[in-house]
Parts: sequence; C-alpha cells; structure tokens
Amino acid sequence: MARCLRWTIVLLAVIWAPPPLAVEAMETVDVELVLAADGSGSIDDDELRLQRDGYADAVTSEEVLDVIRSGIHGAIAVAYVEWGGAYSQHTLVGWHRISDPASAREFADRLRAAPREAVGYNSISGAIDYSARLIAENDFVGLRRVIDVSGDGPQIGGRPLPTARQEALDQGIVINGLVIKRPGGGYPGPSGEPLEEHYANDVIGGPGAFIMIADETRSFADAVRAKMVLEIAGDESMVDKDIRDLAWR
Repeated sequence: MARCLRWTIVLLAVIWAPPPLAVEAMETVDVELVLAADGSGSIDDDELRLQRDGYADAVTSEEVLDVIRSGIHGAIAVAYVEWGGAYSQHTLVGWHRISDPASAREFADRLRAAPREAVGYNSISGAIDYSARLIAENDFVGLRRVIDVSGDGPQIGGRPLPTARQEALDQGIVINGLVIKRPGGGYPGPSGEPLEEHYANDVIGGPGAFIMIADETRSFADAVRAKMVLEIAGDESMVDKDIRDLAWR
C-alpha cells in the first residue's frame, strides 16, 4: 500500500511538473522577421552601403516604430542576413528584439558596423533555406514568421528554388520580396521576364505575400520603409492606402 502511494505521488509530480526552462525562455513577439539582403557580386560597395543604410533608417523610423508599438506584444524579433552564392549566407545581426527607439538604434548601429562577407552570385534558394533555419532555431515565438528577400537579380545557383520556397511555406513562413531594378530594367528573370515577375511567380508566397520595387521612381530607402510597415502590421487595414498601393503581388 505504501509503495503504491509513493508511485502515485511520483506520477502526479511528473504530470504536474512545470515545462522545461528552455520552453519558458521562449519570448512571444508579433513578428519573427529575417531581412535577407542581396550581398552578391552584382552589388558593389556603394550599393551595399545604400541597402544597409536603408534598412537601418527604416528600423529607426517613426513609421516603423509606431506600427511595432501597435502590435499585440509591442515587439518584433529581427535578424539581418546578407547572401550571395549557394554557400555564402551570413548573419550580420543576430536575433534582436525591437520594441522602442533604443533597441532599434542598437540594431541599426550593429548593421552599419558589420563587415562585408557574402560572395558569389544569387542563390535565392540558399537565402531562403538559411533564413528558414534561423527562424526554426531562435528563442522567439512570433504570431507571424516572415522572410524578406531583397535582390537585383534572379535565381542562379543552389538547389531548386521551388523546393526551398515550398519547404519554407510548409513551416508557416511568409516570403516577401524587395526587387531592386537598375536603370533600363536591370537583370531579367531566368526566362527573360521582368525581375518583379520572377519574384512574384517563383520567390514570394504565403498569406498576403507581396513585393516592393525600388527603381528610378522609388528610392531603396522609401521602398524598405513601406515594406517593413506592411510586414509588421499584418492587417493591411492598419496601414495608409498610399503604402498599401505600393505592394505588388
């Protein structure tokens, strides 16, 4: 009888035990966002600096901070990746919680100070695979999970893009895009189509997925800021119509 009672107590203790500390450490945020920026050979040093400044300025802008504060948790988790060829993806700023101007400035400062690392040419599939792993392995739980791929050219190397894209979508990740169009139209897609069509048809996916275009009519900085506002807001009704109209699907 005493032995049975002891086993009953042990069993109840196991059933009612608190969750492991690793689970308790997971922090809930409104969005887990990987900014996967093109650092391939087609991007020179001046263009790379322009991209980083655009993201740094967007993160610290009042428009982006306002939409962060309007979320359920008032915070997002962001990581910044630069990618090049199939075996060149690099985390320049690891997962960083942004909820106020101070945390946004810290992210921006780290981004501007990071050295250039990516080499090779345009493995969008590699960028998606790497970004999806970052999301799977972080210490945050986001109400939404987003990869934003920016680039000035099409998929060139690495494993098939449809496979990488579908595996990310199967994990509940939304993929958005920022297309950088050079004067005269820039680099076309793999079948000769405009680059934005390649991104719309082959890269982005998931509920509400969209692309923004940076070209002669819209600066990179403006496109990045509008893109981040839409990504963080989730509900587009919360966003000004002027910004909604910039999204291309």
